[in-house]
This record gives sequence, C-alpha cells and structure tokens, in this order.
Amino acid sequence: MTSSLTPLAFVLAFVLGALASVAGGAIGGMIVGGKILGNELAAMLGGFYGPLAGVAGIVIGLLVLAIIG
Repeated sequence: MTSSLTPLAFVLAFVLGALASVAGGAIGGMIVGGKILGNELAAMLGGFYGPLAGVAGIVIGLLVLAIIG
C-alpha cells in the first residue's frame, strides 16, 4: 500500500506548509514582541522571519517522504 508523492501533492503540501509557517511566525511574533514593538510590527517581522526555518523543514520533510514513499 505504498503511493508515491505526486507533483501536485508535493506543491500543495509545500504551499500549505509555507502559509502555515507565515501564520505561525506572525502569531509567535505578536506573542513574543507585541508589547515592545507593537502587534502590527511584531506580526510583520514574525511573518517575514517565520518561514526561514519553516520552509527548510518543509523541504526536508517532503524530500524524505518522496524517498521513502
């Protein structure tokens, strides 16, 4: 019952993961620096820097899934 990762599923997972990392970064930025920087600036910075680690993790995870699947 093995199914390979189709290109459409790969792109869809990448896009959804990238959007989730942007949203998570924005929320995390507001939690961590909302009082000091203001919620808008903290969310903007978090949304910008959140995907730096998120996208790398998504790519590594999808490559592992493509190899073992």
